[in-house]
Amino acid sequence: MFTVDFEPVGRRGEFSGKENLLECARQLGVDIVSICGGGGSCARCKVQVIEGHVSEVTPTEDIALEPEELAAGYRLACKTFPQSNVKLHVPPESLTAPQRTQVEGLEVEVTPEPGVVSMAIELTPPTLDASPSDVSNLWQAIAETLGGSSGSIEYAAMQMLPGVLREHNWHIKVALRDTEVIAIGPTSTQWLGLAVDIGTTKIAGYLIDLDSGKTLASKGVMNPQISYGEDVVSRIVAASKSSDDAARLQNLVVEALTELASELCEETGAGVEYIVDAVIVGNTAIHHLFLRLPVKQLGMSPYAPVIDSALDIKAREIGLGISPGAYVHLLPIIAGYVGADHVAMLLATKIEEVSETTLAIDIGTNTEICLNHNGQMTSVSCASGPAFEGAHIQHGMRAAPGAIEYVRLENGKIEIQTIGGESPVGICGSGLLDVVAQLRMKEIIDDRGRMREHALITKRNGGTEFILAERPDLKPITLSQKDVRELQLAKAAIRMGIKVLVENAGIGEEDIQKVIIAGAFGTFIDVKSAITIGMLPNLPLDRFAQVGNAAGTGARMALISKKEREQASALAEQIGYIELAKVPNFNKRFAEATYM
Repeated sequence: MFTVDFEPVGRRGEFSGKENLLECARQLGVDIVSICGGGGSCARCKVQVIEGHVSEVTPTEDIALEPEELAAGYRLACKTFPQSNVKLHVPPESLTAPQRTQVEGLEVEVTPEPGVVSMAIELTPPTLDASPSDVSNLWQAIAETLGGSSGSIEYAAMQMLPGVLREHNWHIKVALRDTEVIAIGPTSTQWLGLAVDIGTTKIAGYLIDLDSGKTLASKGVMNPQISYGEDVVSRIVAASKSSDDAARLQNLVVEALTELASELCEETGAGVEYIVDAVIVGNTAIHHLFLRLPVKQLGMSPYAPVIDSALDIKAREIGLGISPGAYVHLLPIIAGYVGADHVAMLLATKIEEVSETTLAIDIGTNTEICLNHNGQMTSVSCASGPAFEGAHIQHGMRAAPGAIEYVRLENGKIEIQTIGGESPVGICGSGLLDVVAQLRMKEIIDDRGRMREHALITKRNGGTEFILAERPDLKPITLSQKDVRELQLAKAAIRMGIKVLVENAGIGEEDIQKVIIAGAFGTFIDVKSAITIGMLPNLPLDRFAQVGNAAGTGARMALISKKEREQASALAEQIGYIELAKVPNFNKRFAEATYM
């Protein structure tokens, strides 16, 4: 019996060697993509052998995998059998959507140096001969440990101080932020931090142990502001109507974050009052809506933000339900449509440290792109729209059970894979990208996205549609000509941004040595499909790296370390910005970028 270990999912089991790695994965609940059902024709079940011995490379793998991939230990799980204990790395693109969300985000090692210091102290009980105030007594004990003389104490902590001191025999733990005691508790207290990436569509939250820097729990929820519009422009318009509308938009996200914090704490058995520090990132509009800053000017040229520097504000001032004395730190902003989430992504990917010409793309409803060429970093913002989330697509849906996420067309036969292996109910963004790429490769649609005659093309409701999946007693799931146009607009926005950055640097796309793809959707896409439809430059696949929710990682780094906060501010000052609206012949060039 051999141990087969799948990382980073963290599942392992004992197998006889008679089961291929795909079957081993299935038995362990590791959902690896296999559109063809294990026949080897789709080449989507790639895994990398890190340790141990496996069966010889098959002819199928020789054809399906590049020589560089084989040399790096990549194999098709459906064609490979363990011959010893093996450790495997499953790349994000080989995992179905639910398990990709489990492993999203870079793991960057950061030495903990939090903005809030945890300190266990012992106070001298007062006597009739010496009876200082509790606050003076507290600062005397702190001074004996840290030096200095005095500071301030959060009002809520002051109210608790007498009771906590006497209940715990004058042994307590404080949360100290610079020279302010922001919270107190018994010596067993574990002070926590909250890192949040507020996306236009989704919110990702992380609960952190401030002493160790360890992530204790993480969770994703929908951004409830979506009820005011799928994109930030709609929300800017809504918030600009009246102060009541602006307040409602702020309350929606603050209440969502308070509930998210509570749910994360519930997972660890902690109380939300022990969250004493928070770092929150988001795009500029989301940042302003969260702080209830005016946003009307963000919808008008020249799109100037109210503030672009880093900001610290008491959580209670914005109604966030964590420790009353906690501060919320917001990373700096670059421009009206390039926000703190972009800075966080660049912080996490360490783009300023690379010597290679590197492109970093955070794909979402609003896509931000940064190019680092010879140390010169420049960013753009692209309104890619909600098509990647399934919005405005006839049978579109978000990544949920039953969503078609992968598509393959071979010998006139359509093969699909749904999230969770359930009966198809719609198509999510990665599936949309896949099917359009397949139709383009088979020349069922031309370079302008127009559908041609084909056995699977039908006329329905006055329009042209490609039949993606038949469903008993239900209308088939189809891809319409309008759906193709929606994807073309989304991909053209991204490609146009890339072209502008490359031209500004005086280089060609072929000179890009590394492409970092971030964002939840960026983790899900098939890079080959994105290249096929012209969304990404036609570069060798080994130049691309999909890193998940890097903005969330950057927020965690800034929560754990004051140095990382300083680095984020330094980054924001270094990054140049190009406003796409100022690019000559923008409309003409954008139309050309829709071609595939």
